[in-house]
Amino acid sequence: MSSEGGKWPLKPLGGLCRVSSGTTPSRAAGSRYFTHQGIPWVKTLDLNEGSLHATDESLTEVAVAETGVRVYPAQSVLLAMYGGWEQIGRTAILAVPAAVNQAISVLEVGPQIEARYLLLALQHGRPRWSRYAASTRKDPNITKSDVLEFGVPVPPLPAQRRIVETIDSITEMERAIATSIAKLRSVRQGLMASLLSPFAGVRGAWVVRSLESVAEVSGGLTLGGISATGGSVELPYLRVANVQDGFISTAEMKTVRVTPVDAQRFRLRRGDLLVTEGGDFDKVGRGAVWDGRIEPCLHQNHVFRVRCREGVMAPEFLAFYMASQAGRAYFLSVAKQTTNLASISSSQLKAMPVPCPPLPDQKRVVEVLAVCDKQIGRETNELGKLRKLKQGLMDDLLSGRVVVSAAAA
Repeated sequence: MSSEGGKWPLKPLGGLCRVSSGTTPSRAAGSRYFTHQGIPWVKTLDLNEGSLHATDESLTEVAVAETGVRVYPAQSVLLAMYGGWEQIGRTAILAVPAAVNQAISVLEVGPQIEARYLLLALQHGRPRWSRYAASTRKDPNITKSDVLEFGVPVPPLPAQRRIVETIDSITEMERAIATSIAKLRSVRQGLMASLLSPFAGVRGAWVVRSLESVAEVSGGLTLGGISATGGSVELPYLRVANVQDGFISTAEMKTVRVTPVDAQRFRLRRGDLLVTEGGDFDKVGRGAVWDGRIEPCLHQNHVFRVRCREGVMAPEFLAFYMASQAGRAYFLSVAKQTTNLASISSSQLKAMPVPCPPLPDQKRVVEVLAVCDKQIGRETNELGKLRKLKQGLMDDLLSGRVVVSAAAA
């Protein structure tokens, strides 16, 4: 590779590929057309950022014969044309011949471009589809004419192959790290289930108590009640968005004006466990221990503060228990639930039954799980760095800023 600062020519997909759309046979035909063991039939939800989920439906030979549904060859590139903002522009490549539904555009490559390279180029150019799928449309979508005129950079074929090889090598490293993280998380879940059992203490069964008997639970500051008058102070505060599963994010902080009395009342201490009131189902009871990195710092009313009694309950142990399967089960069992949201009250949080082993046992649990979390953190950071490297390489290689020479290919 050389940094020649070149730029590959952009060519429209219509001149590079045969572009067509899929078909959905009549559902009225039932099992005559649809089956689970026939010709794979791909839908937009099966497209997953360059790869395919396992399809849950297939078509029969009868469907193909009677409806004219086309079965596309392996190495055809698929592009989601509609299905919502999250779906538009998703891509995949067929490993085996398959049919697709009408929401998918099929690109059969010509002699100027290779399928694997086209897949990368479409992934890299996905943000540009927003120009076509205008927000003024009721159901955002891209049309066949949009696809035909969409331009992708086209280097010589040897350079295309070298680019694919380079990006694929990084993708393989990504997969290896992601697999390792998944295994570590599985091990962690197993450790939590065994270590946090009320009967896992080295000195016999652990006593189970209500949370309010081992910690002080209090709500946070209600926003909007203080004007910018004399005597008030402006301080940072933590929102639900700041309290993640197992850690506090302070990347985006907001401030609020409060009286000196409220500043003292809602001021956090290092070691306070913060627990979210609710929102989406995954946010109910989500929590992390505050490390005091910002001082002073407050918390808003949708974030509970749990201040453990010294010598009775370690906040790190309590945080691990709340995140365990037993802890999550309690929150979901008592939460007030609507269609998409759920929440818990302070009284429900106070009534939460928690195991209360001796402090040495709590320390042992925290140390074991912290080792696992540290390793997950290291590998997650590595994965993040690798993804940034991959994105930067794609930007350089697909734009032509860094040119792959024919000799390298």
